[in-house]
Amino acid sequence: MQQLEALGSLLDELSGERLEGMFGPQLLERLSPLLVLQNRIAAEVARTVRQCELADAPEFDGKASMASWLRGHARMSQSAAGHVVRNGRALEHLPAVAAAFAAGAISAEAVSVIAPAAAPKNLRAAAEQGVDAAAVDALLADVARTQFHPQLRTAVSHYLDRLDPDGPEPDPTEQRSLTMSKHPNGSLSFRGELDAVGGEKFQAAIESILQASRPAGDLRTRAQQSADALVQLCDNQLAAGALPTMRTFKPHVVVTIPIEDLVGSDTAHATADLGFGATISAARARWLACDGNVTRIVIGPEGQPLEQGRSHRVVPPHLWRALTARDQHCVFAGCDAPAHWCEAHHLIHWAHGGDTDLHNLALLCERHHTKVHHGFRVERDESGRWHTYRPDGSEILILPRITDEPVTTRAG
Repeated sequence: MQQLEALGSLLDELSGERLEGMFGPQLLERLSPLLVLQNRIAAEVARTVRQCELADAPEFDGKASMASWLRGHARMSQSAAGHVVRNGRALEHLPAVAAAFAAGAISAEAVSVIAPAAAPKNLRAAAEQGVDAAAVDALLADVARTQFHPQLRTAVSHYLDRLDPDGPEPDPTEQRSLTMSKHPNGSLSFRGELDAVGGEKFQAAIESILQASRPAGDLRTRAQQSADALVQLCDNQLAAGALPTMRTFKPHVVVTIPIEDLVGSDTAHATADLGFGATISAARARWLACDGNVTRIVIGPEGQPLEQGRSHRVVPPHLWRALTARDQHCVFAGCDAPAHWCEAHHLIHWAHGGDTDLHNLALLCERHHTKVHHGFRVERDESGRWHTYRPDGSEILILPRITDEPVTTRAG
C-alpha cells in the first residue's frame, strides 16, 4: 500500500505541472513515458483483477463477479469491465504478452485483441494440434509491440482460422457486439462489431436511406449523412409499429416535461427527461411533441402522481392521411424526403393554441423539422405553394432544373 501511496504522490506532482507554454517537442517528450506508464498500470490492474477472481474477492462486497464489482465500484461500463476481466484471464496463458504489457510496450487494447487466442476452446485446439503455444505467444507479443493495430487484428484472426480450418461455420451472432455509452448531456456514443453478412445488411440499409436523402446544397459530411440515415432508419421502424412490444407498449420515445415549459417559449436546457435517462431542452421537447401522444399527469406536492388523464394523439390517423395526400413529401425547400420519413409539424405550436388541423400542419423530415425548430420557417401561401425562410428572414429559392434536352420552339 505504501508503494501505491507513493505512486499517487508522484501523480499529484505531475498533475500540478503547468503545461501551458510548453512547445510541441516538450509535450511529446512528456507524453511518451506517460503512455508507457499507463500501459504498465493497466497491466497491474488486469493482473490484480485476475487474482481477485481466483480469491473470490467480489463476494466480500456482495458481488457475484469481478465484472459486476468493476461496474459498481469503479463505475466502468459493462464493455470496459469485461475487457479487464478477459485480459487478466488471458495473461495467465500468455507470458510473453504479459511481460510486454507489464513493461508498458503494448496497450490494454492490444491485449484485448490477443485475448481470444487464450480462450479455453482455443487453448484446447492448440494443444490437440501440437501447436507451439510459446512461439505463438512470442509472435503475437512482437506484432503487438511493432505493428499497427489492424495488423495485430489480422495476425490474431489468421492464427484462430488456422486452428480450425475445417471446422463448422462460426455462428454469426457470436461475432456481433454493440456497446453504448451515454454522456452527461444525453448524447450517445456507440461502437460495434458485425460479421460480414450482418455488416453488409447494415451498410445496405444505411446506404439506401443516405442516397435517397441528398437535397440540393447539402453540406453534411459523409459521417453526418450516415448518422442521419441511422436515425431515419430508427424513425421508420418506430413509426411502422412492427417492433416488439415493451411491457405491453409499442416502443416509442418518452418525454416528460412540466406543462409550463411545454407551452412556454424559452429554450432552457435540461428541462425535459427522456425515457432512457437523458435530458433535453424545452425547445427540443416541443419539437418532439409536434406529432405524438400526449398524456397529462398531475403531480402532488410530495412528487406523487395524483391524476393521469387519457392520452390523446396530437395528429390523429385520418388527419395524417390527409396531410400526406396534400404534401406528399417534406415541404422544406429542396427536399423530397418521402412522407413515411416525415413528421407532422404545427406551424403554430398546438401548446400555444395552434389548431391541429390541415391548414396548420406541414410534413417535414427529421433533419428539416429540427431546422424549423431552430430558426428556419415554412409557410404555405394561398395558392398552396410552400415557402422556406432562413433565420434572417430571406427566402430559400430553388432554381429551375437545367436539363440536357433541347428546347423546341414553334414559329407562328
